[in-house]
Amino acid sequence: MAGIAGYLKKHTEALVKDVGIEAACRLTGKSKATLGRYYSDSPEHADRFIPVDAVAMLEEAASYPHVTSALADMKGIALSYDERRPNSEKGGVNSDVIALSQRFAMLMAEYNQSIEDGIITINEAKRLLKETLALQHVLIEMKLHLEEESG
Repeated sequence: MAGIAGYLKKHTEALVKDVGIEAACRLTGKSKATLGRYYSDSPEHADRFIPVDAVAMLEEAASYPHVTSALADMKGIALSYDERRPNSEKGGVNSDVIALSQRFAMLMAEYNQSIEDGIITINEAKRLLKETLALQHVLIEMKLHLEEESG
């Protein structure tokens, strides 16, 4: 259980820091001290964990669902983080090709930034995965448009 607790506390800390401690306090109605206890590795706080409603509020404001992702990882579940913003309501193969080239450029930019120091960190890998999934969604939409046009 100690490994699981530490893992969850580490991701709780990442979530709070992603949102910012002041903003996290406002969103959850919890004090800095209370939030700190949720990710503290001190023995006296070993049994204290962030409530699920607070996780939901913070993950809504965060750039990444840190705690939800950690829970999924522990269970061997892969989450698909979908933040697509289509270029237009209507589209076809031509708009898909444009979106595809844009997404690929974003993936390559993210990769270039991630590999700059010779090491891809966990957070960098998560951002690369996010871009890869976005690219995959564009390809699926392109496939559907091609199937539709070919009758």
